[in-house]
Amino acid sequence: MSITIKTPEEIEKMRVAGRLAAEVLDYIEPFVKPGVTTEELDKLCHDYMVDVQNCIPAPLNYAPSGYDPYPKSICTSINQQVCHGVPSDRVLKNGDIVNLDITTIKDGYHGDTSRMFIVGEGSIQAKRLCQITFECMWLGISVVKPGAHLGDIGAIIQKHAENNGYSVVREFCGHGIGAKFHEDPQVVHYGKAGTGIKLEAGMMFTIEPMINAGKAAIREMSDGWTIVTKDRSLSAQWEHTLLVTETGYEIMTLSAGSRPKPDWIA
Repeated sequence: MSITIKTPEEIEKMRVAGRLAAEVLDYIEPFVKPGVTTEELDKLCHDYMVDVQNCIPAPLNYAPSGYDPYPKSICTSINQQVCHGVPSDRVLKNGDIVNLDITTIKDGYHGDTSRMFIVGEGSIQAKRLCQITFECMWLGISVVKPGAHLGDIGAIIQKHAENNGYSVVREFCGHGIGAKFHEDPQVVHYGKAGTGIKLEAGMMFTIEPMINAGKAAIREMSDGWTIVTKDRSLSAQWEHTLLVTETGYEIMTLSAGSRPKPDWIA
């Protein structure tokens, strides 16, 4: 495992890229409503990133080993879709939940973040899943500091999810990030406290728990990208990019429209 410790210059570039990614989510929020297609949301985000922010949508044509190039500029994962949902002519309906995952490249560095959106009037069950998943992300962030272990992050997320009757997706995880979209370390969202590598100041990675209302099992759709729950239960995800500082953490992907940390989380 080769984990890069970011320099002050790199950290500053990551702050910019992260803020830009968050601002795309601020921009798109008013458009997430019944009747819009995810392809329309993709085009709006693409044009905003390219024409307004003068940055690059990282997902577009991204092709890790074994995958065809990703065809769109954002990921739009609806209801039982866990992650990597490909924008299409699918129309959002009242009561849907959708995760919009944004990654920008600015001056060679990446900013990666996602949020859940409830389309119109969501059900009590859907709102609860989105809220608990948001809390899972923040609980994971709350234990980040030099000397903590990666396993501390997964353990606290898993405990909160399972205490609320939900399950944690195992196959996808957070990741280091910087000049590359995906770097070491892998940040799983389950596990045992006190295990895994020790965190050091200058590390940068995402925390992005995928929490299912039903069982944890998933499957891949025929498009080769979209991941769904095997039992067709709802799934939710939130994501921030963060830096390990000398005293704790700094969130790279904050903006004016970012939802604040729950008051009860230290």
